[in-house]
Amino acid sequence: MTEYAVRNPATGELVRSYDTATDADIKDAIDRAQSAYQEWGRRTSVGERAALVRRVAELHTERTEELADLIVEEMGKPREEAVGEVEFSAAIYEYYADHAEEFLKDEEITLLAGEGTARISREPVGVLLGIMPWNFPAYQVARFAGPNLCLGNTILLKHAPQCPSSSAFLEQIFADAGLPDGAYVNIYASNEQAADIIADPRVQGVSVTGSERAGAAVAEIAGRNLKKVVLELGGSDPFVVLGTDDMDATVEAALAARLGNTGQACNAGKRFIVAEELYDEFVEKFTAGIIAAGRPPLSSELAADRLMDQIERAKADGATLVAAEGERAGAHVPSGVLTGVGRSSGTFHEELFGPVAMVFKAKDEAEAIELANDTPFGLGSYVFTNDPEQAERVAGQIEAGMVFVNLVDADGAELPFGGVKRSGLGRELGRFGIEEFVNRKMIRVG
Repeated sequence: MTEYAVRNPATGELVRSYDTATDADIKDAIDRAQSAYQEWGRRTSVGERAALVRRVAELHTERTEELADLIVEEMGKPREEAVGEVEFSAAIYEYYADHAEEFLKDEEITLLAGEGTARISREPVGVLLGIMPWNFPAYQVARFAGPNLCLGNTILLKHAPQCPSSSAFLEQIFADAGLPDGAYVNIYASNEQAADIIADPRVQGVSVTGSERAGAAVAEIAGRNLKKVVLELGGSDPFVVLGTDDMDATVEAALAARLGNTGQACNAGKRFIVAEELYDEFVEKFTAGIIAAGRPPLSSELAADRLMDQIERAKADGATLVAAEGERAGAHVPSGVLTGVGRSSGTFHEELFGPVAMVFKAKDEAEAIELANDTPFGLGSYVFTNDPEQAERVAGQIEAGMVFVNLVDADGAELPFGGVKRSGLGRELGRFGIEEFVNRKMIRVG
């Protein structure tokens, strides 16, 4: 049985627990979502729905402190970052409220032959299931729910089992914003129940943010049932340093890329690939900054177990670890830097989720690009250079869904988010985020 419970990762304390949904609860949730789709999603205008989503944004702003407190308690996010997450979530809802009518307006088609007109009408498809992760409890929901509610789809939301309080809080926000019953339903479902939901003929698609294993399992079930999926999975993003006029600023950016959310972000910089002539200075300063992070708590003891296993295997394969003082304790893991991780080590091709970085030396631009692309993942990437032509050249050769040149923490509601290879498929945010679960109905009039 899936346990929905809040266990403070900083202390290990069990704070509160919630009952897992019964099969009757799940049936009722789908019934309500389907009814809301038919009565609200298909019968209201984009403008009417966008107005409710705008109110969701306002309530996020009004209740920032309360929601941030829950996020900190559930998964250990530094409080300032939790506040920032809620503020960004509000901006996403506002973005879609502002632009939904523009994004969803009819599109005329120029006919090649015949009389009359043709157009594309963008319409909702129905009930959607969202399966969300623990590392960004509010932001991940906003990316999925904001555009789809504007479109007229209705939402069943299965959050991570360690985030039941924030998920209930979010459901209350949608209710208080005036959305009808069933438009957004929080469900404490088990994995087996989630599979049954995907199979239900009234459910038209599923969006997953999580691990490769979770994404593959959901995609398999969705495929058997001919349901569309959007998958935002893992990442082992390269941070490529080929040139700089200010090493301190570059290192500061690298630290921000690695240590945000205690290193527990799919699009965090995780593999630092540095030009040979800059390597020694970068490693010295970067290692000092990483070690200064100390021993922060990860989201859970299980997360700490996984990271420590990866570190120990890398060391056994010949890598060198320089880490903060102290031993792992509970969910607390010493921050550190791994060098000398060879390609024969399993850790080389894995994602490290926590405040530990891998650093590699590249003899030239070509080797840096080759190292950057030698990964099963392809989510985000970072390129730092003081040569604009090199920046364009390298960005064009990196195999990833996103490339950030000479900056970090530059995500925006208007910027599409997603990856290639084993990092998933589909896009969230921006114009493309509202186009994933849409019926582009062609209407031809003679």
